[in-house]
Amino acid sequence: MKAKNKMTTLEQKSKLLSRWLRHRPDAIGLEIDKRGWVDVAELLLKSASAGVALTHDELMQIVVENDKQRFSLSEDQTRIRAAQGHSVDVDLKLPVKTPPPVLFHGTVQKFIASIRRQGLLPGTRRDVHLSATKQTAEVVGARRGAAVVLIVETHPLLLDGHEFRCSTNGVWLIQHVPAKYIRFPDK
Repeated sequence: MKAKNKMTTLEQKSKLLSRWLRHRPDAIGLEIDKRGWVDVAELLLKSASAGVALTHDELMQIVVENDKQRFSLSEDQTRIRAAQGHSVDVDLKLPVKTPPPVLFHGTVQKFIASIRRQGLLPGTRRDVHLSATKQTAEVVGARRGAAVVLIVETHPLLLDGHEFRCSTNGVWLIQHVPAKYIRFPDK
């Protein structure tokens, strides 16, 4: 039972890290540089000051064991950042890459009418997130209810000048996907 409680605690700390490194560094007074990096020692100190006891070993465990590989460490392991999903103004300097012929986006039915009109928009994030597999998109969509998986035709997007980037954890990023490039499921 104790191991389960520890995992829950690590899971909670992982969620807090996502919040701080992607959306609310100000919540604990963190300084994120323009590439999204935060000093690990500062993160641990600010976390403790905010009442969240996070050890260096726990942080490393979260980075390594996170099922979505949400966090990246610098080569010398003195800095950490979120792999993608930021709403704060950062430029991860991810290189432009050629995606596979199709990518997938998981959503729920209540957003389909809007997506048909406007395409996929980043919302509060910096980019639209796409998955390389249908299964991943299903998991993403299912977080909000019954998943609806959309298929994004990448070749026409590339021909029309759109650029794709791929985060270190395999999430494909694009600024916007107009509806004409999306295959919607039959009802």
